[in-house]
Amino acid sequence: MATYQEIQDQIKHLQQQAEKIRAAELHHIIAEVKAKIREHNLTAAQLGFGAAGSRGAKKKSAVVQYRKGDLTWSGAGRGRKPKWVVAAMAAGEDLEKYRVKH
Repeated sequence: MATYQEIQDQIKHLQQQAEKIRAAELHHIIAEVKAKIREHNLTAAQLGFGAAGSRGAKKKSAVVQYRKGDLTWSGAGRGRKPKWVVAAMAAGEDLEKYRVKH
């Protein structure tokens, strides 16, 4: 029967082997992914990584709350209201008629 120390040595040896195999597999996988990226001319943004080299926090997209044809507004209260909203309000229109049903 193996001693405790012999088993620990076997575990250490197996972990080292596993790391070598993992590194080899990762090298192969990374090469395949890079080849596919080049083949299809994919960008970091298309892959969901944002702008290349960008490490800033991701900006939340504002959800469209109001729509008039192709014109939209989130109604989030950041920045100026779009001209079409200002014009509608000046004309006394109720913005609720432009509200998007979610």
